Amino acid sequence: MVRVKSRYLLCEINVTDRNRLFLLTEKDIYLAVKEAVARIHGDYGTAMCSTRFCVKYLNAQTGMVFLRFPKMGYKLLWSALPFITSIGTRSQKTPCFLNCLHVGVRTCQKFLIHYNKQQLHRMLPSCKNEEDEKQVRKAILSCSVVQGAYEDEPDDGDEEA
Repeated sequence: MVRVKSRYLLCEINVTDRNRLFLLTEKDIYLAVKEAVARIHGDYGTAMCSTRFCVKYLNAQTGMVFLRFPKMGYKLLWSALPFITSIGTRSQKTPCFLNCLHVGVRTCQKFLIHYNKQQLHRMLPSCKNEEDEKQVRKAILSCSVVQGAYEDEPDDGDEEA
């Protein structure tokens, strides 16, 4: 049996109004990436994006997102990320851009935990009260991959080597 290999990209969604992040869903990001790939790379990119691409994790409070791509085409799909200038939500488009922080096989979650610890130390001094501090801690420390993320096809339990 052949093992399907994937690459994971950890991206940060940068928006001017942080409240707009709460409007975004996994499906919105999925469709924005798929549209950018189709626009930049045509039918070939669309075909590469339709096999095994999914949004594995989205934290709307911190703007972090895990994207899973097939190994054979992740560079092609990764090259389309800078062309995303807005993500369509339910009622309107949110102007934003994706900043790729890490590309890995299995290390994206470890990198996210390390990155979030750094962000925690940066954000905590700017909290004005205990409630803000609790919300920041909750948002930063919720670094686990959510099951049931939006995908084209279900995860068969295949891991990369």
